[in-house]
Amino acid sequence: QVQLVESGGGLVQAGGSLRLSCAASGRTFGTYAMGWFRQGPGKEREFVATIRGSSDRTTYADSVKGRFTISRDNTKNTVYLQMNSLKPEDTAVYYCAARTNPDRSIYESQYDYWGQGTHVTVSS
Repeated sequence: QVQLVESGGGLVQAGGSLRLSCAASGRTFGTYAMGWFRQGPGKEREFVATIRGSSDRTTYADSVKGRFTISRDNTKNTVYLQMNSLKPEDTAVYYCAARTNPDRSIYESQYDYWGQGTHVTVSS
């Protein structure tokens, strides 16, 4: 069983930055693919970014490419989402997810474990 705990959300003005963290339990974290998803007000949950297990290979949604960066520190069992140039449309609950398969995936159905989410609000 893997537990995921997100942190780092909050209120920020448009153009600002935030860094989300996701701390994971489990001794095989380094081999898991990790993903970030988000759900805005009145919207379906959507893919944001993913990073491959045992690698730094990443994939991003077009809406965040060039602004967000996903990274991982396997020594700390933590994955990060650095969010720059934030826009009001980035307002959402951000979820961290873990996939025991090391391959990246943009599909939430392919993730095995989920965190509780952290709120990000971007004011205009």
